[in-house]
Amino acid sequence: MIASTHDYEKAREELRLLEERLQRLQVEYPLPAKGLTRAGVRKLIARLHEELAVFEGSQEVEKVDT
Repeated sequence: MIASTHDYEKAREELRLLEERLQRLQVEYPLPAKGLTRAGVRKLIARLHEELAVFEGSQEVEKVDT
């Protein structure tokens, strides 16, 4: 769970690295030989997007409350 701005930035960097990794996998293994690896990377990307969205939403709520 992302609890601070520092965690948020780390998650954004991890997301960028995972997206680059997925692109490399798609280029290096265009056939489904590495399908499970790509699926795992996609799941990690989806999890990070979800966590980032929750954090961003909580930040917006804090701005409205102040």
